[in-house]
Amino acid sequence: MVTPLLELSGVAAGYGAARVLWDIDLQLAPGSVTALIGRNGVGKTTLLRTIMGIQPLDAGTIRLDGQDIGTLPPQRRARAGIGYVPQGRHIFPQLTVAENLETGLMALGRRGKASAGVPDQIYDLFPKLGTIRQRKGGLLSGGEQQQLAIGRALAGAPRLLLLDEPTEGVQPNVVQMIEAALLKVRAEMGLTIILIEQYLDFAWRFADHYAVMDGGRIVRQGDTASDTAADVAHLVRI
Repeated sequence: MVTPLLELSGVAAGYGAARVLWDIDLQLAPGSVTALIGRNGVGKTTLLRTIMGIQPLDAGTIRLDGQDIGTLPPQRRARAGIGYVPQGRHIFPQLTVAENLETGLMALGRRGKASAGVPDQIYDLFPKLGTIRQRKGGLLSGGEQQQLAIGRALAGAPRLLLLDEPTEGVQPNVVQMIEAALLKVRAEMGLTIILIEQYLDFAWRFADHYAVMDGGRIVRQGDTASDTAADVAHLVRI
C-alpha cells in the first residue's frame, strides 16, 4: 500500500475559543491533486494554514510522507517540502520579481543550494516573469502577482503545494495561463497539490479528487472522474 504524502487525522483548529475545523480526515496520494471546495467561511483557508503550521493544531495529527509534522513551525514544514501560495498572494512589494523569487529558495534548506539561484524552470513556466525581473512586486498587475506567488513557492522545490484560490482576481486569459502552468508543473515535477478553488470547471479539469467543506468539516469526498461538478454544485452555492 502506498503511503499518503499528506495524511490528516482528526484535525481540529480554531482562533482562541472559536473552533473552525472539526475532525478533519484527508489523505493525498503522491502526485495527486485534490480540490478543496465549499462556500466562503467554512474553514478552507484555515485548513491550509493549519497544514502549513501558520494556524496551531488543536487536536489530531498531520503527517507528511509518514512523519508527524503537527508541532513543526512553518519554516520547518517548508524545508520538509511544503510550498504555500496564500490567498491574496502576499508578495513583497518593495522587492523586485527576481528578489521575491529568491526568497522562495530559503525553503530549500539542506535539500538544495540556494546559491544556484532561481531555477530557469520558473521562468519557463511563467515567461512574463522573465521579462519583468527587475520590476518591483508592488507595481505588478494582479495576474502577474499571482504568477510570482506561485513561482516563489515552486522555487523551494516542494513535494506538496498548497494553493489558496489561484484564479481569484485575475483576468480569464491569465487564468488559462496559470492553469497551463500548473498542468505542466504536475506533469513534469510530480507534485502533490491541494487547492482551494471556487470555479468548479477549473477544479474538475485540474484535480483528481475533491473534498467539500461545510461548517468546518469535510462533508463529501470523491473523484472528479466519477462525480461531475454539477453533482456537488448545490453544496457550494451561496
